[in-house]
Amino acid sequence: MSHLLDYLLHLPPALCWLIFLVENLMITGMVLFFGRLILRQYSIANAYTRSEIWIIGITNILNTVVTYAGYWLWKHGFITITTGLSWNILTDFLLLFFGMDLLMFVFHYIIHKTFLYKAIHQLHHQSVDPRPLDLFILHPLETLAFGGLWLVLLMFRGFNIYAIVIYLVINVVFGLAGHLGIEPLPASLRRLPLMKYIGTSTFHHDHHQDVGYNFGFYTSIWDRLMGTYKR
Repeated sequence: MSHLLDYLLHLPPALCWLIFLVENLMITGMVLFFGRLILRQYSIANAYTRSEIWIIGITNILNTVVTYAGYWLWKHGFITITTGLSWNILTDFLLLFFGMDLLMFVFHYIIHKTFLYKAIHQLHHQSVDPRPLDLFILHPLETLAFGGLWLVLLMFRGFNIYAIVIYLVINVVFGLAGHLGIEPLPASLRRLPLMKYIGTSTFHHDHHQDVGYNFGFYTSIWDRLMGTYKR
């Protein structure tokens, strides 16, 4: 992994932009592909409108901007990335997971309780029954804001590259699961003690149906503490 980072460090900027754009397009493609695959098992249609495709395209471009901004901050020493194999991978992942969960909860709560809801966030809530593509149906300012939170957290301290990659993969999985519009997990699994704190598909679906509750992303911890949790 250190060799890959060294390689990226010396690439021309134009090539970096291209790589990051392709990376984001691939992530979007995988989310839409697996989302369609899952929904097909439930005989649920998953069509896109032309305007939605345009919004998804803009979101991908802005996510590429965020990715390049992170690369620039790392290249100039504002973000520190380690590559060693140790228990720090676990601790770094937990810090990223719960840190981002808290930051996104706070931001999500604020935009719902202020003028920002109608200004930028209402676009995402046009879908009462979310679909996988709704993960990318965001106002441009909201896309940049979420990306900004991620970069601020990365600047907080040095993080292990493996922890970052694991977090990013899990972030996409949660994003897809939260916008399936159905609950793929069996009830027996959701009744497990720790699972009640996880932000399942049902947890986020309920938020789309009642925008006053369930502001969390990966967990329901902050909603339970703030009294905004709804079963």
